[in-house]
Amino acid sequence: MRFRDRADAGRQLADRLTRFADEEPVVVGLPRGGVSVAAEIARELKAPLDIVLVRKVGAPHRSELAAGAVGEDGVTVRNRGVLDELGLRWEDLDEQVRRERAELVRRAHTLRPNRPRAELADRTVIVVDDGIATGSTVVAAMRVVRSLGARRIVLAVPVAPADTLTQLSGLADEVVCLLAPARFRAVGQWYADFRQVSDDEVRELLDAHG
Repeated sequence: MRFRDRADAGRQLADRLTRFADEEPVVVGLPRGGVSVAAEIARELKAPLDIVLVRKVGAPHRSELAAGAVGEDGVTVRNRGVLDELGLRWEDLDEQVRRERAELVRRAHTLRPNRPRAELADRTVIVVDDGIATGSTVVAAMRVVRSLGARRIVLAVPVAPADTLTQLSGLADEVVCLLAPARFRAVGQWYADFRQVSDDEVRELLDAHG
């Protein structure tokens, strides 16, 4: 099974999430690709759409490998398995961490111009990404959402490795995932169209479903 694009994945996920509509949830997507998926869910559930800002902290010389992640409100997630494998301390990544925190500030100004955060306190919050690899960024996202007072967190993703889902199940109140392959190389392999989503597209989606 492959998804045509992120909108297709979002529509399929939305079919599995309609039971939450009565809880009047807030849907939050991880920019950029997760917002395209989240927008379809927000449309189906008639829910507000917002973003939760997190950034992967790549390992030195292997930027695609997440050694951890940082999020809004000072949230930090360390990927202990990757750090141990590479013989790194978190302090060894200070430069990358500073760079990613600066990018968080830039993205907040770019993607939320004159736009307040959605109120998450005492709400059911559906956290959405276009897929999960190591899980560091969605862990950071859920910690941000929890710190803002969410009553219940539902993690919704089209595809993720089966072992990663097991690790994440204790952080979310519920996990909804359409595909959990045992063999997993990259999120993009499960999409026919996995083109990059632009900042302009994210802003348009937020304006349409805010």
